[in-house]
Amino acid sequence: MGEVHSKLTVFFEEPFWVGVFERYENGRLSAAKVTFGAEPKDYEVQEFILRHYYDLQFSPAVAADVKKAKKNPKRMQRDIKRTLKKTGIGTKSQQALKLQQEQNKQERKVKSREQKLMEKERLFELKQRQKKEKHRGR
Repeated sequence: MGEVHSKLTVFFEEPFWVGVFERYENGRLSAAKVTFGAEPKDYEVQEFILRHYYDLQFSPAVAADVKKAKKNPKRMQRDIKRTLKKTGIGTKSQQALKLQQEQNKQERKVKSREQKLMEKERLFELKQRQKKEKHRGR
């Protein structure tokens, strides 16, 4: 079993605060997006991770490189500050989220099409029954 690395990026995307979970597993990246609403405190994010991490719907996996490099703690802090200044999410994460969005869209289309057909069939049956009742009444 390979290593699994996770990363959470929280940023402000008009008008809400959004979190993007990135999960690297066996050289593949999958992502999940969460809308927090108001700016979450650190303890709220921690609580969310503990309670809802396994409920997240991650996108299908996309091939990605995982860098394994030990960094100097000061350099890591500078990189974190630089990352926080930038808005947006990594392109691989965006691709993974877009793929998940497209799959959900297709599922919704199929489901709504089936519902429309069922409703149309039900109405047809109802009209047929009403026509037969009219003929029986004469």
